[in-house]
Amino acid sequence: MDTIQNRIEAFIKLGVFLGQFSQSEVKKKENIPHNELFFDGFKHQLKIAEENNKWFTTDNLLFATQNWSNALSEEKIQQWITNEKLGTNTPQKVAIIMAGNIPLVGFHDFLSVLISGHSVVVKQSSNDKHLLPFLAKYLEYISPDLKGKISFTEDKLSDFDAIIATGSNNTARYFEYYFKGKPNIIRKSRNSVAVLTGNETSEDFENLSTDVFRYFGLGCRSVSKLFVPRNYNFDAFFNGMYQQQEIINNAKYANNYDYNKTVYLMSEFDILENGFLMIKEDASYSSPIATIFYEYYDTIADLKIKISQEKEKIQCVVARDVFENEIAFGQTQHPELWEYADGVNTLAFLSEI
Repeated sequence: MDTIQNRIEAFIKLGVFLGQFSQSEVKKKENIPHNELFFDGFKHQLKIAEENNKWFTTDNLLFATQNWSNALSEEKIQQWITNEKLGTNTPQKVAIIMAGNIPLVGFHDFLSVLISGHSVVVKQSSNDKHLLPFLAKYLEYISPDLKGKISFTEDKLSDFDAIIATGSNNTARYFEYYFKGKPNIIRKSRNSVAVLTGNETSEDFENLSTDVFRYFGLGCRSVSKLFVPRNYNFDAFFNGMYQQQEIINNAKYANNYDYNKTVYLMSEFDILENGFLMIKEDASYSSPIATIFYEYYDTIADLKIKISQEKEKIQCVVARDVFENEIAFGQTQHPELWEYADGVNTLAFLSEI
């Protein structure tokens, strides 16, 4: 029988399964359901995912699986759903159009739809198409009630009751027009920012380096912009970034670094760089790979107004003791289940369709 408790238990078991694939080691463990069928298979899917998309390094793939293993604990799932009215409405078919910028980027939507008692039809990005179908098959094995509730398509979406779609600002306009007749969540491009005051410690900057470089800066939770006081000295910032210097050994990253540096120099832009990262004064939020934009502020009060006015462009604000909903240095890539993309409560949406 399909109950909320059965669905919770299925995802808890999936979390335990994923716990075998961590950054410290990939190791087959005892007493994990259907491990003989799925462990080697998922290990192979990770390999294929990396071959298919060179941004999906082994380290980044295992970081993602480890994060999801940590999130799918009974305690965290219960905390997430405790105030939501799940399963009170008639089950619907919910379509999800997923981005492909980081591994398993659409998993939260997938989880939300199924935990809410709906069925899901997924249209994946070609950049991230190997992991989720395999994990969906594992879910169907450990919870047969989910069979028939999960489907994947590469065709034009049809026959669905609601949709969650993520894309660029351009594709979002298309989504908004095309899906205006259906209940929907349409997500646009967002970036994350860090607010520096000059009081940061060396540890803060080392932690910030993971917010900047994890997933090569391709995630919406990756810090791509700094707000700094006037006449700010960037030495401490660059010192903190230095522990990520090995990133330049990745060929795709190095090619982007060289290309963007050439463009900046030919355009005679004023940049600072350290051999693997460039910073450039720019009012935009979305910086190219290997680049961080920065902007000066005069007072924190002024900056709070600016960030409030431009909140539609910002996913996370990283700071220490400055903003009410700030995220600590080093924590942007460890979101909790209840920290929703674009601040839109997916479970509340799914309980009302």
